Order: sequence, then structure tokens, then C-alpha cells
Amino acid sequence: MQLDIISDPVCPWCYVGKKRMEIAIAARPAMQIDLAYRVFQLNPDMPREGMDRKEHMRRKFGEAKAPSGMADALVGAGRELGIEFNFSLIQRTPNTVDAHRLIRWSHNAGLQAELVENMFRRYFTDGDDIGDHSVLLDIARDTGLDTDIIGDLLARDSDMDLIREEDATARRIGIQGVPSYVIANKYLLVGAQEPEILGKALDTAYAEAQQSAAG
Repeated sequence: MQLDIISDPVCPWCYVGKKRMEIAIAARPAMQIDLAYRVFQLNPDMPREGMDRKEHMRRKFGEAKAPSGMADALVGAGRELGIEFNFSLIQRTPNTVDAHRLIRWSHNAGLQAELVENMFRRYFTDGDDIGDHSVLLDIARDTGLDTDIIGDLLARDSDMDLIREEDATARRIGIQGVPSYVIANKYLLVGAQEPEILGKALDTAYAEAQQSAAG
């Protein structure tokens, strides 16, 4: 059964959603799932070189500070899932087009889930700039990808048009926020739902797929 997770590596709730979906899937070991991460950029107009995070937050929220309750909720949700959010360490908000390219290539190597996990950790826990090619190469190396190939692909802007088209497609089909989950190319679930809710959605789609296969 196909499961597409539409997310952005600078989206903290996407990190939470990843962990919660993994819990739901782990509780269903007999369920065969073909999982793929798909593109959505929260900041599609971000300059290619990224931006100072404080300046980005000022432009997003004005002179007022970001809602503290949101950060508290994220830190609490993360703690329950083993995520250490260190927002104070993040100095830059990156353009994520290159990060999405790396995520795409890791799928071909069967290492996408591992790479996405490493990328989230490097950004939200370590505060690294995941728009920087050197950081992306470190993530690729840690995940087990060939950094010579990845470095060449990054330098040549390979698959840039595909990433932008996938982002545009997500918006055309009505995706306005992430994480979003497309299950069996039919059901859409939005938000970092609890594992129980995600699991029920998986069960419904899987049962229907099994019935269709049985004729």
C-alpha cells in the first residue's frame, strides 16, 4: 500500500508526525507499506541562500514574538517521542529545495526514512543549516549515501525542476499545510495526528485495498 508523506524538513510538526506515523506502522508489522516523502516548501519564496532566522521570524510574525504556547507544545510533544527540539540553536532558516533534492535521491537508495530522520535531527536538535551543501553532504555520508555522487548532483542542480513541480502539484491538489498523508493514493489526512488516528486511517485504507484485490 502506498503511503506518501508530504512534509518540509524545516517543519517541526513534520518531525513529530514522522515519529507518530512510525509508531502506527510498527504496530502493524504485517501491513506492507511503500512509504515515500514528498515535497512541500513552507517558505517557497525564501532566497536560495536562506535567511537569518530572527529576521525570518520578524517578517512572519511582525515585531511580536512567535506564540510561546506553540513552542511549548512542540517541545512537549517532541519529548514524548524522543525528539530534542533546540530552537535557540537555529541561526538560519534555509531554502529547502536542496534538502528536498537529497531526500528524493535517498529514496532511490532505499534510505529515505533514515536520511529524513538525520536531516530533522541536524536542523532541530543540532541547529545546523540544512541549506548548506556541506551540511547536506554530511547528512548523506551519515546515512550511507555516496557523497561523490551527491556532491556532483547538488552542484549541477539536478532534479531542481522536478522538486519545484512536485511542490506545485501539492498546492494544486489542495495541500495547504504539512505534514499531510496520502494513503493508498485515495485518503488524505492532515496534521501530526496521534498514532491511534493514523493507525485507524491505515487500517481503513488497507482493508479496502485487500477487498479490491480479492475481487
